[in-house]
Amino acid sequence: MRPKLTDVAKKAGVSVTTVSRVINDYGYISQKTRDKVFSAMEELNYQPNSLARSLHGKSTNLVGLIFPAITNPFFAELVEQIEQKLFSEGYKVILCNAGSDKEKEREYLKMLLANQVDGIIAGAHNLGIDEYNRVGLPIVSFDRKLSEQIPIVSCDNYAGGKMAVEELYNAGARHIYFLGNPHQNGNPTDQRLAGYCDTIDGLGLSRHIHTVSFSESPSLKLFSIKKLLTESVADGIVCTDDLTAILVLQAAKELAIKVPEQLKVTGFDGTTQVQLYHPELSTIVQPISDIAEVLVEVLKARIKQPSEPLKQMQYTLPVSFLQRDSTKFRV
Repeated sequence: MRPKLTDVAKKAGVSVTTVSRVINDYGYISQKTRDKVFSAMEELNYQPNSLARSLHGKSTNLVGLIFPAITNPFFAELVEQIEQKLFSEGYKVILCNAGSDKEKEREYLKMLLANQVDGIIAGAHNLGIDEYNRVGLPIVSFDRKLSEQIPIVSCDNYAGGKMAVEELYNAGARHIYFLGNPHQNGNPTDQRLAGYCDTIDGLGLSRHIHTVSFSESPSLKLFSIKKLLTESVADGIVCTDDLTAILVLQAAKELAIKVPEQLKVTGFDGTTQVQLYHPELSTIVQPISDIAEVLVEVLKARIKQPSEPLKQMQYTLPVSFLQRDSTKFRV
């Protein structure tokens, strides 16, 4: 049976009120009494109720994380980094996998509010959720514009799009295609396409934009990519994520298109897992550890001083290019 507050009080030989005051760090309690209470809690494996602590005005030391597709290597690595950094600061996390479902994200947001979390880091892809505007909690966003009042942390997506085109061009590509979401919603990731377009225009080349949705299944993406490679003259492809780039390499192999001699490919994200398992892929590398660090630091500052006016709304971290075999061939 789960131990109760009365069990701790009985074990420590003190009143329930004293145990409550020790747990909530309220009022003067001698160190000897504190030690007796903590010893009883440990012996009984008693875990204080976070919600009950919040009702006393205490921090729950809980942070909600709302992200899409945590099976995606990028989000998996980012969430892991965030969790480690939060844990080292004394916080536990509640992880919510919102997928591409607005209603699911909305329900998770309500659940986090009900659990009195101290703050939220949100990186889901579902836009137009009004609750973010009136949630009343410290929130930091990754790569998404949730509200005018919520700070955003992201990599330099524009520089990444620009860098990818330049690398393909320098490797000899002249018919450079963009594979990703062409719809502009005011999010930082829109800048990948902007970087592509501006660089293509600057080089005097033609724009080629092929729609690939983040929520599409791998089989649908592969079908679409094969159709593109069969019907187009593409000799260079900028992918907005590494998984799509890997599918391009797979499609090229199945169609007997030589990479990088006939087709050059760049990805975007550069996770440790992809670098290890697909060492042939050139990619734009996001500084995942640094992104996690900034997300946590900004959230901590908002938790500490929630009413303090925000001095900065956008935090942009630099990207780098990792050259591998998929872009090395030069004419």
